[in-house]
Amino acid sequence: MAHSAAIFDPAAATAAYLAQLPPEAHAKAQAYTHGGHWLLLWSALVSVAVAWLLLRTGVLVRLRRRIASRRRRPWLAALAVVGAGLAIESLLVLPWNAYEHWWRERAYGLTSQGFRGWLLEALAKDLIYGLITLALMLGLYALIRRAPKRWWLWGAGATGVVFVLMLVVAPVLIQPLFNTFKPAPPGPVRDAVVALAQANGVPSDKIVIFNGSKQSNRYTANVSGLFGTARVAMSDVMFAKGADMAEVRGVVGHEMGHYVHRHTLWLAGAYTLMALAAFFLVDKLFFPVLHLTGAEGVEGLADPAGMPVIGIILTVLGLLATPLTCAITREAESDADRFSLERAHEPDGLAKALVKTIEYRAATPSKLEEVLFYDHPAVGVRIRRCMDWKAAHLDDPAKPR
Repeated sequence: MAHSAAIFDPAAATAAYLAQLPPEAHAKAQAYTHGGHWLLLWSALVSVAVAWLLLRTGVLVRLRRRIASRRRRPWLAALAVVGAGLAIESLLVLPWNAYEHWWRERAYGLTSQGFRGWLLEALAKDLIYGLITLALMLGLYALIRRAPKRWWLWGAGATGVVFVLMLVVAPVLIQPLFNTFKPAPPGPVRDAVVALAQANGVPSDKIVIFNGSKQSNRYTANVSGLFGTARVAMSDVMFAKGADMAEVRGVVGHEMGHYVHRHTLWLAGAYTLMALAAFFLVDKLFFPVLHLTGAEGVEGLADPAGMPVIGIILTVLGLLATPLTCAITREAESDADRFSLERAHEPDGLAKALVKTIEYRAATPSKLEEVLFYDHPAVGVRIRRCMDWKAAHLDDPAKPR
């Protein structure tokens, strides 16, 4: 092994992979990535501004008073006020979302979708996820009324249940509304993936290809679902960009790592703990933030007309927690890479696939930038890990490819 390691230089191999893209492509990826960092701040400011506008206009307070004057039913007031608030917020942020998720993506060549198609899908998603948010908020307001001192504790538990339900429901009921998922067709690719799935305890009938090119030109795959609904889904963009067998095995091995190691459950648990901390802070910060907005007529935390105050607090907390949420998902992605290398034995396949993701995730950020903003390890770091693994297993004929 020492002789082989002396011949193979992981650092040089990593540099060679990164050099497959010309300097101007790396510069474009860096501009896109750095712009994305700023978008975190601008998106938060847009959300806060919309919430502030709702509070200062008093539209939700007037709606709540009108309902209360006719019939004293807190759940009805919450239903009407929260529903109206979510609908108004959705419409007010739509222009910003169009810039962020369509115009900018199209400007960088990351989508070929027309504006009309994007808009229809955006409105449909707003409706679906708005209804889910409405149900969750109604539950939270019921908890606030019945357990005003400990609502945040019960609320975090309810939020965790919603997280898990979404992991089960979304792949089956929501995602097929926007994309077509088909089993990988018979052939060498399917045979290789089935063999890899069977070797690692993954259902071999849960490997699908979807028309991700409908919305995005990104080279991507994902794992989603739980309890029999889980599946590994590969975008057709992978194959349009020439994914070979080694890439397929490397990428699918990564996604199987998420499934086998139950990363979705771990992430749901982590986000539930974060929700617990966030709701506790909402309980403590509601009145100070309400005072800062200068809004009038909101009667307290249990008043649904104060929902924008909760939104402001959660938006700011979410922005501040970006390094934490990135660290959590980054560790899951690192673990999935390790799984792929150990089970699929395709360091070069995984590296080739990673190079194709550089266009939307700059490859060599500073360590500080990676820690603060990257929800995946930097591509350069991931490729180097692949090459280090390859170097460590060069003399093992059963492993490197």
